[in-house]
Amino acid sequence: MASHTAISAQEAADRLAVRELVDAYAHCADRRDAKGQMALFTEDTRFLVFMDAKAAEPTQELHGRESLAPVFENLTTYQATTHFNGQSTITLDEIRATGESYCLAHHVSVDDSGQRTLMIASIRYLDEFTKQGGDWYFAERRLMVDWTETRPSTP
Repeated sequence: MASHTAISAQEAADRLAVRELVDAYAHCADRRDAKGQMALFTEDTRFLVFMDAKAAEPTQELHGRESLAPVFENLTTYQATTHFNGQSTITLDEIRATGESYCLAHHVSVDDSGQRTLMIASIRYLDEFTKQGGDWYFAERRLMVDWTETRPSTP
């Protein structure tokens, strides 16, 4: 169990802002707001996807905010998504921070015959954050897929 010491009001505000950033990412994804999702990242961001969290090399590596557009717009291929954020840890250092957060991502698809499927992905995000102009942004986000399950779904 972690021991808790008193923290400054600024640290509390920064911790809340970073958590709100993580939650805004999920909210934008589920609302298909690719532009809003991209705005959460620094201009020179790095985004790495590991479809197998145990792999040494990423499945996909993107550089720069604009390169994120096709990835986020790809969510429109699903009928619906729900990203449910779980526990997270954050280490702060004034204008830099690192964190790990867990997410269960649910993706509903419907094929041409009308068959619905539900894909659930257990994801961990390994993040580097930076504070610019008083606001927190993702400087780097590593999407680590621990496992997936796909099964039939009923409406």
